[in-house]
Amino acid sequence: MEEEQLKGRLAVSASLTAVAAALTFAACGSSGDNATSSSSKGSSSAPAKAPALSTKPMTLTFLWFDWPPAHALEELGKEYTKLRPNVTVKVNTVPNPQWHDAIFTQFAAHKTNFDMPVLDSQNIGEAVQNGSIEDLTDFVKKNIDTTQYDPYLFAAYGQYPQNTTGKAEPDAKTYGLPLLGDAWMMIYRKDLMGDTPPATWEDMITAAKKCQQDNPGMSGLAFHQSGAGDAAAVTYNTVNALYGGDLWDQKNRKIEGVLNNAAGQKAMNVLVNEMVPLTPKGSSNWFIDEVNAAISQGKVCVGFQWIAASGGLLDPKSSKLGKTKDEILKKLAFAPLPKQVTDKVPLGGMGLHISKYIPDDHKAEAMNFIKWFETPQAQKKWAQLGGVPARTDVLKSPEFLEATPYNKVYTEEVPRLKDFWNLPEYAKLLNVHSTETNAAISGTEKPDAALNKMAADEQAILDESGH
Repeated sequence: MEEEQLKGRLAVSASLTAVAAALTFAACGSSGDNATSSSSKGSSSAPAKAPALSTKPMTLTFLWFDWPPAHALEELGKEYTKLRPNVTVKVNTVPNPQWHDAIFTQFAAHKTNFDMPVLDSQNIGEAVQNGSIEDLTDFVKKNIDTTQYDPYLFAAYGQYPQNTTGKAEPDAKTYGLPLLGDAWMMIYRKDLMGDTPPATWEDMITAAKKCQQDNPGMSGLAFHQSGAGDAAAVTYNTVNALYGGDLWDQKNRKIEGVLNNAAGQKAMNVLVNEMVPLTPKGSSNWFIDEVNAAISQGKVCVGFQWIAASGGLLDPKSSKLGKTKDEILKKLAFAPLPKQVTDKVPLGGMGLHISKYIPDDHKAEAMNFIKWFETPQAQKKWAQLGGVPARTDVLKSPEFLEATPYNKVYTEEVPRLKDFWNLPEYAKLLNVHSTETNAAISGTEKPDAALNKMAADEQAILDESGH
């Protein structure tokens, strides 16, 4: 993949096509309604040249779920406002379990109070099928150097449908650009377990068990177990992939008999019978915040967390591991996930998209923001604020690698990433996946029964969809 850094800084004229040496934007006079709740049918594909930028006051509004990267994005928006003084960037947030419905309920009404929905990679298909986000294919070809992205990341956060390899197709439709790259990482107590991270998943379980036995009052593991959102689903998928399992046979449209094959059963057994016993009591509803709290309070030996959600682990105000960041880092270490049969790591992160149901001047501003956001300069600032860029050149830059002690983990994990299904039925499939995994974790269903029900129910959803 080409890794030559884009040269120069971006300048956007009214046509969004000019590139100049300084990171400045020339606004062109055009008025437009700045109420983002207005309904606008929109064209079938956003033009390569966007409508003229407005000089009137405007709020460019995003909708995401409430977590640190959302607040970092709003902070980054202040940099954009320096270049477009009439534009205020606002990131509205909802609780994670409400995130999908908060966006898609408005899509169904063909009227949104946001300009730019932040979507999970797997939600693109549903949004495209419903005609709710702009086709950015021509705009991207004209304005974005896509060679600067790992082909898997570019496809995951922007293209639909995806091919069976998961990598970008040159002629595929593009409906978004990467906003936030993300993956799971392992956080472990090096002061208790040693500096060298476990080499395999089974080594990790053994080390966590020993740490728990050697340190009364501590638990060996902390990870996402909740049946809400994708919490438990990602946990099972991680273990399943590491033990050589698959979610489905995409070519033959088969879930049942694939998800619950020998590898899938092995993974569920490892999760329920080897990992769950090492977790704190009452943790079957844990997600991001609870895992971070357990690590920061010194209650667990090993934790698994999204990289983008881990910034608070180094904050002395919320940690019992040290009074300074340096003291905390004497106890905590960060590493890529241990390997087992495979080396797969769950893909997280989200893409930037544009609602179909907003006025043309807001669409123009949204495209302007995307073009600015995807420049190396904006991406490096994003990294400094705690974001995880997707550009290859920025991922290898000192600005990213030195921003946190765990950013290099993400760079190492990018070639190992593996996603969920990318289908319009994703939300229905995910609900089954998380619910049944949580049932196995919490003991309300036996592991094999939960896995078989998961496979059967998901196969029925897929068969009914006709996709």
